[in-house]
Parts: sequence; C-alpha cells; structure tokens
Amino acid sequence: MNLIKSTTQFFKGSYYELSKVVWFGKKEVVGTTIVVVIFVIIMSTFVCIVDSLLGTLVSIIL
Repeated sequence: MNLIKSTTQFFKGSYYELSKVVWFGKKEVVGTTIVVVIFVIIMSTFVCIVDSLLGTLVSIIL
C-alpha cells in the first residue's frame, strides 16, 4: 500500500512541477530551430572540408 501512495505522490509532484514550466511559443521554437539547422550545416561543411584536406595531405605524405 505504501508503494501505491508514494507513486501517486510522485506523479502529483511531477505534475505540479511541470505546471510551473514556462514553455516556448511557436515563434521562439521556429527561430531556435532555424539557428540550430544553420549551425549544423555550417559545422558539417567545415568538418567535410577539413576531412578532405587532411585526407589529401595523408595521401601526399604516404
């Protein structure tokens, strides 16, 4: 019986804490997503270029 009571209390506490969370609006989510996608594209391009240059350098050396 104690397990059921503590589990119920846990979920009530979790629900209470989630009600205090300030959720982002659609505008903020879209803006942040665009920033993340652009950053990922830039970093992927950078890693690809560095990988190609290092691969070429290793080919020349060997």
